Formats: sequence, structure tokens, C-alpha cells
Amino acid sequence: MVKFERFQLSNGLKVIFHKDTSTPMAVVNVLYDIGARDESEEKTGFAHLFEHLMFGGSVNIPDFDTELQKAGGENNAFTSNDITNYYDVLPANNLNTALWLESDRMLSLAFTEKSLEVQRSVVIEEFKQRYLNQPYGDVWLELRPLAYKKHPYKWATIGKEISHIENATMEDVRAFFKKYYCPSNAILCIAGNFELDFIKERMNYWFSDIDSGKKPARIIASEPKQIEFRELELERNVPASAFYYAFKMAERKHPDYYIADILSDSLSREKSSLLYLKLKKEKPFVSEIVAYITGSIDEGLFIISGKLNDGISFEDFDNALWEVLNEVCLNPIEEKELNSLKIKMQTARAFQEQGILNRSMNLCYFELLGDANGINEEHLIYEQITCDHIQSYANELFQKTNCSLLKIKAQQA
Repeated sequence: MVKFERFQLSNGLKVIFHKDTSTPMAVVNVLYDIGARDESEEKTGFAHLFEHLMFGGSVNIPDFDTELQKAGGENNAFTSNDITNYYDVLPANNLNTALWLESDRMLSLAFTEKSLEVQRSVVIEEFKQRYLNQPYGDVWLELRPLAYKKHPYKWATIGKEISHIENATMEDVRAFFKKYYCPSNAILCIAGNFELDFIKERMNYWFSDIDSGKKPARIIASEPKQIEFRELELERNVPASAFYYAFKMAERKHPDYYIADILSDSLSREKSSLLYLKLKKEKPFVSEIVAYITGSIDEGLFIISGKLNDGISFEDFDNALWEVLNEVCLNPIEEKELNSLKIKMQTARAFQEQGILNRSMNLCYFELLGDANGINEEHLIYEQITCDHIQSYANELFQKTNCSLLKIKAQQA
């Protein structure tokens, strides 16, 4: 059980406090409700660009990292299609430093041509190195627009194309910051050995004077139900031919999301799982194969991906895979296996929540989903899932008309 207190400042900033007496460290985690799905299709990659710009200094603080390091702390951030998350970890007696830094960049990020050009160059280089110039790097640049035709999940977090970042203007950047980086669009969690009254006083001191802004209305094009099989084959200079089967699955808050999560584990988590046994061990079609879910807030993807062994054609593998998926649809998982999967998931979650940083990030994320207490209740949803639930959802999920297939063919020497 993760215990926490929750309150809200007058400017709309939601605050979660998690007391942990077991550590001399503290965490300040700030989640902004802005991800790549909120971008304009003509100006993508801005959420990720801002992840970098937010470390470029504010009006009062020229360098974020230096000040935090002086206080014995470290920090980082990540952007997804749904959120942008920043975190600071530092000795608890230096909590004020983290609150000062986070409040100052929320209040008055420094918009200088130098900062914009530096971070623009960093992001462009990342785009090239991670997505264009390494084997399989462009998979998500190709798979997303294959699977999504309307929803903004059709572009990756890095952006749709480099030119969008190359052409970003100072006016674009200022408008993006004003719209999304404000108290009413943020959730902040403090974790450490403190008292609630102290946290309330500190939060009011550092953040209450920041203008609330207006939480932007989220108007996102809904994805039409997929009614046809989609396929794209690309030839690339890669070590082995690879495949990516993407099935549309339920959104994050739907009960079927949890069923899909367990189903993905049952298919590939262990060496005794069906995909491994049938397609790697019994008949060596692949050198590796995994099943996983994207975890998206809106309608996500259930992915089966891997690499073919030499001499195996896409056609032969495709026939074998659909045979296995048909077997999953026809034969329910055994009760013993399901219980084993649930225990392993609970154990993994317990290990994850041992870290004060993970608890802080999860509290913010569940609050975004609707209630931070979801961190304590989600296991109850998994416990209620039955073998019949999994078989029924597998039949709904593994329809060819619900599938988009990206094939990366290794170039012949």
C-alpha cells in the first residue's frame, strides 16, 4: 500500500505528497499533461523539444543542472505520446533547491535564440542517430502511420519529420510553453521524510504566485475502427529480417487493457510461453520473438515482433504465427498458468514500487488517469481476470482485419 496525501493550490496545481521515512533522499516529480498526441500534425516533435528546452535555464537560473548538482542532486526527463515527465532526486534537506528550480522554470523559462538553437541541434542529431542512422531505428516512424490513420499516435514522439524542428520559430516555442506548461496542466509529487504541513507551506511559497494558465481542451481525432489488413514491406541494411504485427487494443482505462497486458505476458514472457515454444524451439523460425503492449492512454497497440532466422521467408513465418494465434483463440489458458502470471506481475510491481522515484512517477500518472489511488487498486483488476476473459479477448484482438504488419527485409549482400 502506497500512502499519500493530496491537495491543490489556488492556481490549479495538483500536489501529491508521499511520506517515506526510510530514506534520506527526496523526489520532486512534475508531470505535464502534454505529449506528442497534443501536437499539430504540421508541427510535430515539440513536446520532445521542450523536454530539452526546459533544462536550458530560466530567467533567474542560467543552468538547471548545475544548481541541482550543487545540492547533491540529479535529474532527468522523458516524453511519450501522452505525457512529459521531469524528476529531481536529491538529499531531503535540500528539497528547497528542487522546488526553487521547478517553480522558476514553470514561471519563467528563458527563451533565447541561443538556447533554442542549441536544443534544436541536439534534437535533430538525436533524430538522425536514433531513428535514421541505426538498424531498425525507423520502425516506429513507419509502423505508427501504418496502424493509425487519424489519431495523432500516427507520429512518433521524436516527431514526424526533422523539418518540423528545423523550422520551429521562437513564436512557436513561446506559444507552446504558454499553452501547456502551467500549473493547471501539471501534477507535482513530493516524496520523502517530511510532514504534510511543511510540504503545503513550501508548495505555497514556491508555486502559488505562478499564474494558473488555462488547461487546454483536448480535441483529438478519434481513430476509425480498422476493417482491413494493412501491410508494408521495406528493405533496409539490417542484420536480419524483422517483423512487427500491430493489433489495435483497448485504451488505458478500459478493463480490456489489463486483459491484453496479461495476454502479452502469457505469449512471450517465459521460455515456456507459446510463441517461444512453437516458433523458436519446436520449429526455429525466429532468433527472437516478443509480445508487448504500448501502454497508451488512448487506443493502443498489441505488438508481436522479432527477427527471422536465415532462410526463413516472411510467408512461412506468417502462416506459422497465425496458426499459433488461432490456437490461443481456441484453447483457453490454464488456471495454473494464469495464477502464475498474476503472481509474477505482482512481484514485479512490488519490486518497482520499492524505489521512491518510481512511486512518485506512478502516483502522478495514476492521478492523471483519474485517481492517484489507482496505484493501490490496479492489482485488484488483474486478480479478477479469468481464463475465459483472456480467451474471449484474444478472439476479438487477433483478427487479421485488426492487424497492421510492418516487414523489414534485410538487404542481400
